[in-house]
Amino acid sequence: MNNIPNLDELIRMALLEDVGDGDHSTLACIPPTATNTAKMVAKQDGIVCGMEVGERVFRFVNDSFYHCAVPMNVTCLKHDGDSVKKGDVLMLVEGASGVILTAERTALNFMQRLSGIATETHRMVQMLEGLHTQLLDTRKTTPNMRLLEKYAVKCGGGTNHRIGLYDMIMLKDNHIDFAGGIEAAIDRTRAYLKEKGKDLKIEIEVRNLDELEQVLQHGGVDRIMLDNFDTATLREAVRRIGQWRTSTGVNYETEASGGITDATLRQYAETGVDFISVGALTHHIKSMDISLVKK
Repeated sequence: MNNIPNLDELIRMALLEDVGDGDHSTLACIPPTATNTAKMVAKQDGIVCGMEVGERVFRFVNDSFYHCAVPMNVTCLKHDGDSVKKGDVLMLVEGASGVILTAERTALNFMQRLSGIATETHRMVQMLEGLHTQLLDTRKTTPNMRLLEKYAVKCGGGTNHRIGLYDMIMLKDNHIDFAGGIEAAIDRTRAYLKEKGKDLKIEIEVRNLDELEQVLQHGGVDRIMLDNFDTATLREAVRRIGQWRTSTGVNYETEASGGITDATLRQYAETGVDFISVGALTHHIKSMDISLVKK
């Protein structure tokens, strides 16, 4: 969690969005001196994620919104990545009643979504058990939540793809078409990286076996994304790339993407592809059911 530099600002913005000029429901009926203890409970089985975020939300409301003199004690009984069962207590919160009530929804919003991502990732990773294929996330994330959502993927046992546009080159179909073809796109990219003194991996997307052959003959990339291939064509593509490695010594990582569902995930992995990227890990997720109740 320390590698998420904007976390406190993200929490602050989330609270401002929710609290506005005050939590008037709480202010209207809860005395400022009232204290209480609450527990956060899992209402379904899953992989928990976002424990530290939830803790920070409670402390932020206590210190920065209420400037409360009453200590806020948060005890995390589970850790990110832990498998939990329905009914498990994840966290105990003890402090000013108003703080607990004001922070509740924001803390749950973070934790429920991140736990949902971790749970779904874990489920899909289990489907690949025994195979070398790794499950990747994508850039299809909630704005301003990318680092947290990718962290949740890792907690679920998945692997992060590039974080953004800045840490890896990915030449997709539009880049290739706009550049004037595969060779032009690769050559311009390599010249750009040399000019800028950047050492970034280059991945290129191919849409068919003819484009794959162009990439193999031209070279100059690190990973080949095989986009929207059916399993038979993907198997042939992986075979050709392996054959190329044997004959030339040049190895390319392989990635499958597009149209891969629960029903076909393992079939795609059984082709021997190195990575399968699944955008749904972060953009088509059902949040995990977690609630906060008075202890």
